[in-house]
Amino acid sequence: MTQKMKAAIFVEKGRIVLDEKPIPDVGPLDALIRITTTTICGTDVHILKGEYPVAKGLTIGHEPVGVIEKLGSTVDGYREGQRVIAGAITPSGHSYACLCGCGSQDGVGTKHGFKAMGGWKFGNTIDGCQAEYVLVKDAMANLSPIPDHLSDEQVLMCPDIMSTGFSGAESGGVRIGDTVVVFALGPIGLCAVAGAKLMGATTIIGVDTLASRMEVAKKLGADHVIDFKAGDPVEQIMALTDGRGVDVAIEALGTQGTFRSALESLRPGGTLSSLGVYSSDLTIPLGAFSAGLGDNRIVTTLCPGGKERMRRLMEVCASGRVDLKPLVTHRFKLDDIEEAYDLFSNQRDGVLKVAIEP
Repeated sequence: MTQKMKAAIFVEKGRIVLDEKPIPDVGPLDALIRITTTTICGTDVHILKGEYPVAKGLTIGHEPVGVIEKLGSTVDGYREGQRVIAGAITPSGHSYACLCGCGSQDGVGTKHGFKAMGGWKFGNTIDGCQAEYVLVKDAMANLSPIPDHLSDEQVLMCPDIMSTGFSGAESGGVRIGDTVVVFALGPIGLCAVAGAKLMGATTIIGVDTLASRMEVAKKLGADHVIDFKAGDPVEQIMALTDGRGVDVAIEALGTQGTFRSALESLRPGGTLSSLGVYSSDLTIPLGAFSAGLGDNRIVTTLCPGGKERMRRLMEVCASGRVDLKPLVTHRFKLDDIEEAYDLFSNQRDGVLKVAIEP
């Protein structure tokens, strides 16, 4: 008899439900992971709302922390019972995209080896990890052992929001002495604040409207916080920078308004680093774009993954330089994941991230 597991399944727009499906079979290159902790991402909410299409019946979720239950016959260097994480992005490690450093755009199996967002498989093109078990393909490229002294919650942010937020600063080319603004202080924006500080920014400005999030931003390294409801955020940023503008603007929400404000807040020659997931076409304002002659850069980033990225992020957690445990504001059992989605998608009760356990 086929063994079953509980899983959060996309049924249709507006409905993700807990149901049963078979525990996956393990191929030669795979590993079956028993999930011990996972979470819900803003991208999952885009899926729930029908703003990002996935197949009906797909298990959602892309942030796994767990224990190796079973290893494929050719997987070497790991043991069953070992605690591991895998990134939200799981590159094959051998496509042309991976071998030129673009693992997030992994096109394994395609003619030219590149596919837009191809590295994002969990909860997108294959079953994800809001379940009792998840199958990790290309396990040797993606499983990263958790140091014994780190708890699940200490590393829960590594698979996605820590990697994504930090990459906003990395892709933006933040340098020592830079002034950086982060638009929207949700979990990814807060991680972008922490990443900018680690990279040497000496003036960091956070933009939001929720006092609780602005307080967390200060703890993670923001020197100034701006309430966008208190006035034009660009005018406030220009006042703080004596009219110069910022070196790097990180857009972490995915709306036309925040994209425009990020571009308008740049100094000439500055960089807009975009992390948002956009649900409609964007318009670039002519003035802020200096008619195309302002030497500005606009760069987008999909969360870097793979086991080496995860190892490095866990090293940051272990160092104590960044503590992201306070981002976990609520905890639920997997049986109550529909309730967790309701809370998280409606942003009630000061929620930042939820921890989901079996």
